[in-house]
Amino acid sequence: MARQISGMSIIVTGGARGIGRATVERFARQGASVAIGDLDPELAAEVAEAYGDRVVAARLDVTDPASWREFLAEVDHLGPWDVLVNNAGIMPLGSVLKEPDAVTRAIFDVNVHGPINGTKAVAPGMAERGHGHIVNVASAVGRLAVADGASYSASKFAVVGFSEAIRAELAPLGIDVSLVLPTVVQTELASGVPAAKGVPPVTADDVAAVIEGVVRKPKAEVWVPRWVQAPTKTIQALPRRVQDAMAKAMGADDVLAQADPAARAAYEQRARRGAE
Repeated sequence: MARQISGMSIIVTGGARGIGRATVERFARQGASVAIGDLDPELAAEVAEAYGDRVVAARLDVTDPASWREFLAEVDHLGPWDVLVNNAGIMPLGSVLKEPDAVTRAIFDVNVHGPINGTKAVAPGMAERGHGHIVNVASAVGRLAVADGASYSASKFAVVGFSEAIRAELAPLGIDVSLVLPTVVQTELASGVPAAKGVPPVTADDVAAVIEGVVRKPKAEVWVPRWVQAPTKTIQALPRRVQDAMAKAMGADDVLAQADPAARAAYEQRARRGAE
């Protein structure tokens, strides 16, 4: 049976913008209590204020276990937690040969250590109660790596592996683990990135709708758009030279390299702030 969102207590990281914000708004409209964790607590508070006391915002640096403890203490009145959506992520782009070491570390700190820290912070309480759900928002490039986003791809591959491992580990404790893999999403993070041929970009709310769907009825892995998953799995079973030829024909092999630097300038500056 599908689960009811109303009455659930849910944490969404990176909830002030993009996919996170759309997810918060969907859950709030469905009657859930939502805690928004974000590095920009003022912007997160603007999202929360439309929903009264059921939605709260607090500063959260997902890379820092101490910040997780402080965040959970601040939003504790909305718990105990039924769902954790590990959504926070950054995507600086460019050649790995030109990528500063600090940027590489930042990508892995946010995109990999973030979900790991969140799981370690929230899952023990779920295990004590015998139920819970962790939703990790990865990316299609966590299954299909793309040039000029090597560190980002590697970080999302890591999230895929982490999710698959903890799914087996946490299932006996009553905790579901779902993996959501969007293609190019029309958010600031993907500014200036063209879609691969035949794969139209999706909106933040499209992804949020899938997240809502897997919370209602847990699934191990869902792509956005959903129809991309089956052909991708089929392509991956083909010989590598055929895979490469098909990726080239679709324009998927260099989609990140085609990103418009001018359109990405503001995002890149924000994503790299403090890392360089």
